[in-house]
Amino acid sequence: MCGIAGWVGYGHDVTRHEDSARAMTATMVCRGPDAGGVWTGRHVALGHRRLAVIDIEGGKQPMAAGFGVAPEAVVTYSGEVYNYRELRAELSARGHRFRTESDTEVVLQAYLEWGESFVERLNGMFAFALWDTRTEELLLVRDRMGVKPLVYYPTDDGVLFGSEPKAILAHPLAEPVVDAEGLREVFGLTMTPENAVFRGMYEVRPGSMVRLSRRGLRKIRYWQLQSRPHTDDLDTTVGTVREILDDTVRRQLVSDVPLCSLLSGGLDSSAVTALAARALAEEDGGRIRTFSVDFTGHAERFEANAVWEAPDAPFVKEAVAHIGTDHEDIVLDNAQLLTPEVRGAVLRALDLPTVTGDMEYSLYLLFQAVRARSTVALSGESADELFGGYSHFHDPEAVSSATFPWHLPFRRAGGQDALRVTGLWDRLDLGAHIDQRYKESIADVPALPGESPREARMREISHLHLTRFVNFLLDRKDRISMAVGLEVRVPFCDHRLVEYVFNTPWAMKTFDGREKSLLRAATRDVLPRSIVERKKSPYPSTQDVRYELALRERVTALASGDSPVLDLVDPKGLRRLLERPVGSYGIGGPYSGRAVMERLVDLDAWIRGLGVRFVPEAG
Repeated sequence: MCGIAGWVGYGHDVTRHEDSARAMTATMVCRGPDAGGVWTGRHVALGHRRLAVIDIEGGKQPMAAGFGVAPEAVVTYSGEVYNYRELRAELSARGHRFRTESDTEVVLQAYLEWGESFVERLNGMFAFALWDTRTEELLLVRDRMGVKPLVYYPTDDGVLFGSEPKAILAHPLAEPVVDAEGLREVFGLTMTPENAVFRGMYEVRPGSMVRLSRRGLRKIRYWQLQSRPHTDDLDTTVGTVREILDDTVRRQLVSDVPLCSLLSGGLDSSAVTALAARALAEEDGGRIRTFSVDFTGHAERFEANAVWEAPDAPFVKEAVAHIGTDHEDIVLDNAQLLTPEVRGAVLRALDLPTVTGDMEYSLYLLFQAVRARSTVALSGESADELFGGYSHFHDPEAVSSATFPWHLPFRRAGGQDALRVTGLWDRLDLGAHIDQRYKESIADVPALPGESPREARMREISHLHLTRFVNFLLDRKDRISMAVGLEVRVPFCDHRLVEYVFNTPWAMKTFDGREKSLLRAATRDVLPRSIVERKKSPYPSTQDVRYELALRERVTALASGDSPVLDLVDPKGLRRLLERPVGSYGIGGPYSGRAVMERLVDLDAWIRGLGVRFVPEAG
């Protein structure tokens, strides 16, 4: 896992501006603390920062390959290709010779053998830039689900690119400008593919490539979800889900550095941990190390609500005993979430205001503690999007509403109300923005002829989550973990599993009347009954009232000071926001009014810290 950056300028002699490329690359040190390098040609600079995971000595980058004296292709690469051993064997049989044991070299040789179609052969999470020295063309590639980030910024004569916006913004050709459309993405929870918030900057869409030549820039989608009839019966379907999960977890255990699993006591993380523990035991008799997060005094002050039914700790304990892991609890004090050091580190990691507030701060502290003990972690992320775990999948009002289904809990938890009170809802015309983005999202859903109206609608709901909502979760996970140099792997994003489960009928996904029926059935044999039967519980959020009181103090300071946020919101509205009783705006998550308050505080720090300049409309 690594950080990449670079610049192609056909009208420049880039070798004379290597300092700019090095400045871009330097912003990625957090993602790659082990090594770094810059490769330059007349019109290109490729930068790399490395977190060494596979082939510690041989995998240094940027890496060049070719059959002649001069390199034919050079790559700067972030991620892991889990089937690289099979590809290496196939390429060796075709005459390719390898100097290293790294998956990076396999990617290079695969390109030389098969051209740009090689990406269809890769199984993994990756984002990379490949420069073909023969044609002087750049290929930017992102994995199918968008596990690894990649953004780019077209210029008059080429492009700037990087793992994160900060890499691009370190170049003098780029400016940190945000217009109204960018702010709509910050506050609208629409997660529009390709939108990177900063004006002129774009994400490479998941499952896509961007090819740059002297003729211009061309986007290519090499993968997207397709609708196909599902012909397997229930037993076969459950067995296939388990078979794919077993295979992908085993593949993702490959590492030359310490590996662990993140364990919350929920179904998703417990299933991944149990399958990993079984695979390790069969391989060498080893045990897997696990980590969980909790807050000081959380069990004593916990109150059940519509989102959290019970604290995680008792379920974590049962999972550890049943699976047999070497476990450590990471217990956080709420005061840590409010320190300038933590909040500043998270803001720098995201390059944007937080979406879930305290969850992102606690996630940073968890990852920081885990990184002190391990370099790679397995996660249960994305199972809810895939198997239908969220409550709004099962809420008739959310399902039938002509909008993003995750907006119903946003309304119920006071989030949209908070936006209206501050004036942001009307000023940004968020209603129209959400409607437009929703219509675009639905138009992108591949229909399956002959489906019942109910199945067709649930296919739409699933597609929205797998192409929109999951973007936020994967980006949050990647940015915050890589801010401390921790690689987090997500087995549930294996594209074979995603394709199969997406096309499984909703009636089969809920065959026992519960959420995530298929996952429960597929992993029941390796888990304690309490976890198999446990209701979905999201990542924990602090319930300490002192946290909200401290947050309100910060919003009060915004309302009464000279904050640049006051150019965007109604100061009287901010004060009305604070008149509501403590706790009335809910707790945690992207849906609550408390999260909106977090975002306003972050917005102030974001503007000041990055020197962001706002312009009123897109342009």
